[in-house]
Amino acid sequence: MTATAAAFDRRRLLGCLGLLGATLSGCSVLPSARDRRGTAGRHPPASDRQGRLSEDQARELTFLALSLVDTPYRWGGNTPHSGFDCSGLIVYVFRESAGYALPRTVKEIARVGQSVRVDALRTGDLVFFDAPRRFSHAGIYVGSGRFVHAPSSGGLVRLDGVFENYWRPRLSRIRRV
Repeated sequence: MTATAAAFDRRRLLGCLGLLGATLSGCSVLPSARDRRGTAGRHPPASDRQGRLSEDQARELTFLALSLVDTPYRWGGNTPHSGFDCSGLIVYVFRESAGYALPRTVKEIARVGQSVRVDALRTGDLVFFDAPRRFSHAGIYVGSGRFVHAPSSGGLVRLDGVFENYWRPRLSRIRRV
């Protein structure tokens, strides 16, 4: 590895670590008191269920996803070396950080786990978008209203806001694995 490449990798890692710290300090994995009221004796709403990911796994998953920001997009890509498409990124991150094998396509992944309300988003949840077709894009929620995704051909894995003008109207499903 050249000195320039090593310096770039160090800057990228330091930037991701700073972003991770800011992200994790601003997110909560516990439901609010308002959400916990009135659930005794019955199943909690889907958005209050724990899911299979532990808090530690969700943190590890977030760290790995953030470390992949700026990896090139590649249709059908599923490794940092070959690049990622959106489902390849999700499958890779869940497998490498939590040991979970997910299906390969966005439509199949959209059926995994439990449905989550938008007001109950937690780190590690999957966000799905209709952009342009139903369930044609997905990403990993990393807290503070942001998600990591591989957006398009010729682009890079990046961090965007779920509630930004482009993404909010296209948000169609949230799932907790």
